[in-house]
Amino acid sequence: MTEQVYDKAVSLIDDANREDPNIEIIDGEEWPKELIYSHRMSDMLERYRPDVDDVAKLAIRGQHIQRWKSPRDAYPMDRKGYHLWRTDLYKFHAETVADLMAQAGYDEESLERVKKAVGKKSIKKNVDTQLVEDVAGLVFIEHYMLAFEEKHPEYSEEKWIDIIRKTWRKMSDGAHEFALSGNLKLPEPLIPLIQKAVATQEK
Repeated sequence: MTEQVYDKAVSLIDDANREDPNIEIIDGEEWPKELIYSHRMSDMLERYRPDVDDVAKLAIRGQHIQRWKSPRDAYPMDRKGYHLWRTDLYKFHAETVADLMAQAGYDEESLERVKKAVGKKSIKKNVDTQLVEDVAGLVFIEHYMLAFEEKHPEYSEEKWIDIIRKTWRKMSDGAHEFALSGNLKLPEPLIPLIQKAVATQEK
């Protein structure tokens, strides 16, 4: 596909995320929450795997697209409700990104590839899906883990180690190496916990 088609797809994804009513203040500037998330995903990809093709880049850019349209509290607040929400959410993201890419002019093969990656199909086997998980994990650690920790002061050290391990398990060896090589800005107050969780992570 041409650069023009890619740029149009990026613009459509950004326009969709710009509608987010939830706002974050970054360096004094207001950002729609999912727009800044998508930019952080793309920025991390450029640091981690700048060699990937445009279809993979669009999967990364759009993996949280319009997330606010499927709120967690619209589902039962139990484990079954959580899993149903996640399943529906992945499908919604996948189909929304694919629809926008189709509008931009992408072919069916590219659309199916993105739907599989954003829909979180075949993690550990599908390279695009694994890439989405890797970048999402790296972005969570660098940008969101500390705020999440501050939001849950009731969590014990054991609980936190479990959360870190679950994130770590979804990531590839390459992402692990990237995270620990100094390329990632680790949340300083949580570095001891991260090191402890990783050191005792079961292979």
